[in-house]
Amino acid sequence: MSIPAFNSLRRYQQVAAAIEHAVAEGKYQPGQRLASERDLAEEFGVSRPTVRRAVIALEMRGLLEPRQGSGVYVRQNTSSGPALAPKDLDMGAFEHAEARRLFEGEVAALAATLITDEELAYLETLVVEMNNKEATKEQSELADRQFHIAIARATRNSAIVRIVESTWDLRYKSPLCMQMLDRAREVRRIPLNEEHQAIVESLRTREPKEARAAMQAHLGGLIENLLITAELEELEQTRARLAAKREEIARRAASTAR
Repeated sequence: MSIPAFNSLRRYQQVAAAIEHAVAEGKYQPGQRLASERDLAEEFGVSRPTVRRAVIALEMRGLLEPRQGSGVYVRQNTSSGPALAPKDLDMGAFEHAEARRLFEGEVAALAATLITDEELAYLETLVVEMNNKEATKEQSELADRQFHIAIARATRNSAIVRIVESTWDLRYKSPLCMQMLDRAREVRRIPLNEEHQAIVESLRTREPKEARAAMQAHLGGLIENLLITAELEELEQTRARLAAKREEIARRAASTAR
């Protein structure tokens, strides 16, 4: 299966378009199980997180449906799927970051009292992995996700793990959130490896207060980067409006000078 050459689209959107095309062409029939995430990643030559994003996007559009413990299937009647408007599915990056800061701060505090040396060592490997200069953006992002989920697992509470997983993956369902988070990375002032390493060291102290503060500082920094990004976007829009106004004034001046 080839990926449509939509250069303006993100990689996961290209994969989603290819899967949708395959359904339209009859490669996947209604009710049929989609190929595994691993097989699709190999077929498209992309990472598994990219495939996961594509599948989530198609689930939200009503083309696919997940079945617990079985896989992802093409809906029997795709035309009657939940037709939610993009604005109904979207979520602001600020909302997402604030929710994570509130919840994951407490998760880290609880994890500090229970985390093992082996789990701390695993977090160290993830810090190295997510900051590997040879890693792709998606590989680094996957390591970042695993880092936060590993801390949730250290709480020994499966409900907390599920909530952290769901909160993290919620960003993939929001184009607005993904766009803002991508831009926020570009203006980050403190390297991610320093922030994540600080979290590891706080957990090593086994002091809930220290762990909570480190996690909140990390996600608070994300909120600050989002604010900077929003300011830059406002400046860009203002410059664009002023440039258009200058052109208009120039045209008016030229027409009256004739």
